[in-house]
Amino acid sequence: MSVARQVVVEADGGSRGNPGPAGYGAVVIDPATGEPLAETAEYIGVATNNVAEYRGLIAGLTAAKALFPDAGEALRVHVRMDSKLVVEQMSGRWKIKHPDMKPLAARAAAILPPSSVTYEWIPRAQNKHADRLANEAMDAGRDGRQWEASASTAALDPPSARTPGTPPPVQGPPGDQAAGAARARAALAAARGTAAPAADALFSLAEEPAESGGVPAESGGEPTDAHPAPQQSAGAPQTGWGAAPDLGAPATLVLLRHGETALTPEKRFSGSGGTDPELSAVGRGQAERAAEHFAALGTVQEIVSSPLRRCRETAVAVAARLGLDVRIDESLRETDFGAWEGLTFGEVRERYGDDLTAWLASPDTAPTGGGESFAEVAERIAAARDRLVARYAGRTVLLVTHVTPIKTFVRLALGAPPEALFRMELSAASISTVAYYGDGNASVRLLNDTSHLR
Repeated sequence: MSVARQVVVEADGGSRGNPGPAGYGAVVIDPATGEPLAETAEYIGVATNNVAEYRGLIAGLTAAKALFPDAGEALRVHVRMDSKLVVEQMSGRWKIKHPDMKPLAARAAAILPPSSVTYEWIPRAQNKHADRLANEAMDAGRDGRQWEASASTAALDPPSARTPGTPPPVQGPPGDQAAGAARARAALAAARGTAAPAADALFSLAEEPAESGGVPAESGGEPTDAHPAPQQSAGAPQTGWGAAPDLGAPATLVLLRHGETALTPEKRFSGSGGTDPELSAVGRGQAERAAEHFAALGTVQEIVSSPLRRCRETAVAVAARLGLDVRIDESLRETDFGAWEGLTFGEVRERYGDDLTAWLASPDTAPTGGGESFAEVAERIAAARDRLVARYAGRTVLLVTHVTPIKTFVRLALGAPPEALFRMELSAASISTVAYYGDGNASVRLLNDTSHLR
């Protein structure tokens, strides 16, 4: 009987143009030690992202089989990829309709017995090794040569040159989760007179009371700028964020989704390229209840709205109760869903199945007919966030907007991958809140609160 052998295959592929110059990379990893056992990469000429990703899978499975040619069915391979399309199709959960994908999937399935291979989707950030191999292959093709394993540096992460207690340089725009974390840790460490805490220490910090800029249970997730952290006497134990130097009052974005329209309960795509529907009777009632909620809280100082009618009507209802004006910001508009506007998900699946599958698999893919990709929306929202955070530093602003912009604000604040958009529920007239501090750190305080509607 053959001895069972287990390996992990991480694979990726890319295209600079989609279609454009393309390449793939794959690495076989010992799951016990994390050491790479084999690497492979290749420039494949002009192809799409999906073709390159499938080619990476085929190469990774082939390399795993070559390492243990006598293992037979005793070889167990766990494939990890950041392509949801490939993972779902090879797992049998999604049908393969595109003619270019069918033969590639068949090739991949024939390399090893189906019972020997399992698949897992992972975020792109966890697939760096294969991603760098694919980019090395594309770079080689650009230079008119083939990728060589001996010249690869894909597995190498440069060692940190930082000394203990020195924060790493801050990168990224304000509000990105990683942007200010290092400075926040260093500030806490300086206040305690110790080295900056290790990454796993953040879990204990997160469990301590948020004394500065915190959210008491009765606040409903709204900012507590009027309640600074109490001063601690010398020698007293220092706990929570109150021990850190004051970062100032945050810019707090309260994200209100518009009330229902006639399209909302039917779950139809309703973006910025469609009919611009008005609020329904239900939606107008939701807007009034939201207005009552914010009037009772008394925390909103400014109101900014998407230009689309359903948001303007919701914003005006709140503004009338608060005695505030409404500013319009074009960047807060909903995604343009192209030819899918007004259709249900099922109708899109029936009419534009391949396009929908590609859209679900990649944030760079736009809806049929020249719509807007989630990557394009993210760029627009990130720019709006930076502008709003700078304009409303230390203040609380209500943004009346749509599903995709709100989910994108939250995703960027959490540092979550684009796929997180499909894992958030966001009801009509729901409230979410994100606070942005002066060091670039973000705090998600509320998501999809509908308690004011009940």
